[in-house]
Amino acid sequence: MRKKSLYFVLGLLVVLSMTLSACGGGAPAAEVPAAAPAEEMPAGEVQPASEIVFYNWSEYIDSEIYTLFEEETGIKVVEDNFSSNEELLAKLQGGASGYAVIVPSDYTVSIMIAEGMLAKLNHDNVPNLANLSDQFKNVPYDQGNVYCAAYQWGTTGLGYIDGEVDEPTSWAVLFEPDPNGAAFGRTTMLDDVRESFAAALAYLGYDINTTDEAQLEEAKTLLIQAKAGLAGYDSDTYEDLLAAGENLMALGWNGDFLVAQEENENIAYSLPEEGGVVWVDNMCIPAGLSPEEQLSAEMFINFILSPEIGAMLSDYNWYASPNAAAEELLDPEFLADTTVYPPAEVLAKLQYIRPLGEAESLYQRMWDEVKSAQ
Repeated sequence: MRKKSLYFVLGLLVVLSMTLSACGGGAPAAEVPAAAPAEEMPAGEVQPASEIVFYNWSEYIDSEIYTLFEEETGIKVVEDNFSSNEELLAKLQGGASGYAVIVPSDYTVSIMIAEGMLAKLNHDNVPNLANLSDQFKNVPYDQGNVYCAAYQWGTTGLGYIDGEVDEPTSWAVLFEPDPNGAAFGRTTMLDDVRESFAAALAYLGYDINTTDEAQLEEAKTLLIQAKAGLAGYDSDTYEDLLAAGENLMALGWNGDFLVAQEENENIAYSLPEEGGVVWVDNMCIPAGLSPEEQLSAEMFINFILSPEIGAMLSDYNWYASPNAAAEELLDPEFLADTTVYPPAEVLAKLQYIRPLGEAESLYQRMWDEVKSAQ
């Protein structure tokens, strides 16, 4: 199993030490200026806020990036965490404020745009958008990066302990659990309505975004059936429990399992043959911030999109980078890893979760029934 390359990390830090004094990436003329004391700011110009809150998935960024950003700009970043898109959405819909940058997945971005919950990016303050690969500049949920910039992307599949569990090549291992199998009672599923239903729908051969109630009832039945073999639902610590050997299999996100290999080299990852989910997480700014907070948020997004920081991010969390400039700095072995960058024939079987409007409540009702079933 692969481990993080010490030589790559050391080399990247050397690059950072030489380049961050001009950080912002891209052409120097287009860089966002570092924060300056009020007396040095041109009259009438907005001054960046001195502190912002980054609302992110847990363990999804190297905290050293915050230190580098503060050294470069004078802006402190405080991190808060959520465990699902639904939690993020509910919190902001409920009136939570104070977050400057958030990290919703693709379908959640669509919902938030439709509900007027996001601020438009001032591209003059985010010149490093140019570093994104072309496919991430024209994503269907935000053409032209009007509201958001891609953060990382990946897949949802099954992590398992190689040698104790056979490679799970089909979702059947979840939905037709073998009481005599080693993983029975030592498996977890994501505590995430759309991800869990997607696995069941893919196994049934249905569109993972179906709104057909009969198909969803079939999926619900499978999810209830799967409970017999589960240790529980977990979106936060499933990879740690796998690494510790407490569990032997988990539904989760590919990068989490790769990071966990550092604790347990026997952890492996599989995308079932029926297909499943591919996703893109994004950096967005909630609507309603002050001009000062908006500027600081855009400066932070621009910083993340610099080549060196983008590479540092993927080296930390082991997810695929949407940043073409960052990929040039990543280890060739990382770029060639099909667990990180699935080949075209595998990607062809994967689907994006899409927003479903009123049907979201149907999914949630059925998920509640799954969770409460004995």
